[in-house]
Amino acid sequence: MKKDFQFTFDDYGSINELSEEDAMLLHEAQKATKNSYAPYSRFRVAAVAKLSNGKIVIGTNQENASFPAGICAERVLLSSVSSQFLDAQIETIAISYKNENGESNHPISPCGICRQSLQEYEHRFKHPIRLILGGIEGKIYVIPQTSLLLPLAFTGDELK
Repeated sequence: MKKDFQFTFDDYGSINELSEEDAMLLHEAQKATKNSYAPYSRFRVAAVAKLSNGKIVIGTNQENASFPAGICAERVLLSSVSSQFLDAQIETIAISYKNENGESNHPISPCGICRQSLQEYEHRFKHPIRLILGGIEGKIYVIPQTSLLLPLAFTGDELK
């Protein structure tokens, strides 16, 4: 038996087409790319979350000469939120990047380990997390919940 997995997301031509709140969040992520520590790849990534309590939290990628000891922006963000705001849910995360070696004009998606971490966080709090994905300019994707990026995910339920 064959089964099909599909999901729907919004595709915008530019930041100007987003709601004011989403545009602000993506703009904060774009600005925060400068806080990234990426001396090796020169690929700066920032993730900015809006929490249910209204707080804004920022995470950026942090590289290390001993690859792969660095940590992605998404996991820095989740660690910060979990450490500081345990009672608040993440409503939306905007992820942006600046590629100092090339273009930054299309959405990028979180890597596999970040997809797993985002899915786990969403599952843990039983609350969907919207994603806004965009570069410094160009198209933007808005995905209604992070778990859509990882179909057939391995969860803690399998360990019971």
